[in-house]
Amino acid sequence: MARITMRVEPRHADNSPCDHAVKPSGRPRDPGSGCPGRTQFAVVCSEHGDVGRPHHVKVLAEPAAAEHREEHRSCLAAASRS
Repeated sequence: MARITMRVEPRHADNSPCDHAVKPSGRPRDPGSGCPGRTQFAVVCSEHGDVGRPHHVKVLAEPAAAEHREEHRSCLAAASRS
């Protein structure tokens, strides 16, 4: 069985991944990088892809990631009992 991973990924306003160095405000550290800035955080599951809607602050995305992780654990526990 493959390992299922959950991560919180920073995103631009157009929902594309933001892997640029940014300030705590979400603006790019290097103005010449072409990065429009980070505006949201998406919960990404290795099995399901994006989970739910993006969150505007990381602290709200982390509980959503933990909740989705628990859904996987409960499904595995139910399957092992059968």
